[in-house]
Amino acid sequence: MPFINSKVSVTISGEKEKELKCRLGEAISVIPGKSESWLMLNFEDNCHLYFKGDNAKPMAFVEVKIYGNENPSAFSTLTGKICDIFREVLGIMPDNVYVKYEAVSNWGWNGSNF
Repeated sequence: MPFINSKVSVTISGEKEKELKCRLGEAISVIPGKSESWLMLNFEDNCHLYFKGDNAKPMAFVEVKIYGNENPSAFSTLTGKICDIFREVLGIMPDNVYVKYEAVSNWGWNGSNF
């Protein structure tokens, strides 16, 4: 039950959104037991983001929520993949990307909790 919420300061075209969806769907599998079949995504473009007091460069804030336990080594690998994806698809350099992880022990779906 992963959820990836992306806030970016650039415009995401329909074509780029589809590419992000596909590539993040593949990338989530670096976390054991996670796959695109349960992945939910949200993309918010044209956000007014500031980093180091400036908003001149494209930037992103990406939140990854995972049902289950933390896996720091898998999270680190996923951060590298997320940074690569946002650089290649949207031109956002890795030094302008923050990635936040949250492991969640209570997760509901289809009228009940896991």
